[in-house]
Amino acid sequence: MKKVLYVLLVVLLAFGLLGLAACKKKEEPAAKGEEKVRVVLYVNGTLGDKSFFDSAHRGVTKAAEEFGFTTKTIEGTYEQANWEPDITQLAEGEWDIVIAGTWQLVDYLHEIAPKHPEKVFITYDTSVDYSKEGMDNVYSILYAQNEGSFLVGALGALVTSSDMPKANPQKVIGFLGGMDIPVINDFKVGYIQGAKYIDPDVEVLVSYAGLFNDPGKGKDLVLAQYEQGADIAFNVAGETGIGLLDAAKDKDRYAIGVDSDQYFLYKDTDPGKSANIVTSMMKNVDESLYRALKMYVEGNLPVGQAETLGIAEGGIGVADNENYRKLVPEEFRAKVKELEEKIISGEIAVDTVF
Repeated sequence: MKKVLYVLLVVLLAFGLLGLAACKKKEEPAAKGEEKVRVVLYVNGTLGDKSFFDSAHRGVTKAAEEFGFTTKTIEGTYEQANWEPDITQLAEGEWDIVIAGTWQLVDYLHEIAPKHPEKVFITYDTSVDYSKEGMDNVYSILYAQNEGSFLVGALGALVTSSDMPKANPQKVIGFLGGMDIPVINDFKVGYIQGAKYIDPDVEVLVSYAGLFNDPGKGKDLVLAQYEQGADIAFNVAGETGIGLLDAAKDKDRYAIGVDSDQYFLYKDTDPGKSANIVTSMMKNVDESLYRALKMYVEGNLPVGQAETLGIAEGGIGVADNENYRKLVPEEFRAKVKELEEKIISGEIAVDTVF
């Protein structure tokens, strides 16, 4: 009888210890990184611009693949009435990080971010006002687009003064802006300064489309620039700028892309369009968002601050692709590299509207 009681006691103790162990295991917090981080990218436009928004989408996708995030890209379209309710809904959802760029969304972030201090908000190509209350959970990315624009402005001046096949005797280059706003004008001042640095006699034609989603209007404006003697034009107009590339194809003139490597994006789908893109002024939105999400994973994302990424930080650059090396003489490419180094060293101070 004693033996039976002893065995029964041992069994009960064993189950009791197992139960305690199970309870203890349940109460332990999940290991860091066990649950997937949820990241949403909101674009106040549409994908397919072959430029700004597509670049942002690539950066988030790259981070998701590397770090195992759950991600989604929401296209808010160009209908402004959608933007505030969309971002409000995303902030109230299960997303850990809400990414929403461009100056047009800043006021909404000022209102929405303080109501969700547990979330991280990332904005790019603009900055929130950190003097406002509740911006401690917002990280802003700015780009020194004036620096990269200086380089392609210098290249434009070299091209228009050269004997390259599509260059004419007139020293005229073009600039197409999406809207007459500070960030676009920051491109413009750098572009003009770079051109004048090479040759003070170069004339820069400037046109604003007034919107970022009308390739037809962009084409008409740049066709007019080509008619006025421009032999190369710089696209700073998002989806509207696709029209600039079409105009260059139709008139057989040179073009400079923007944000993404637009030669690379078109070389397989529209070789005629890509053929005249001498280079692109890279605003590396993709790499900057990937960098931000990597810092988040590592625990050192500087939320509550803005950072400006220029040439030195890899935020800006000139696309050095096969077409650039094919079309642009080596001495011109060497000059662009020299100017890049002078900007990094501080020998050349590039003008800015900010």
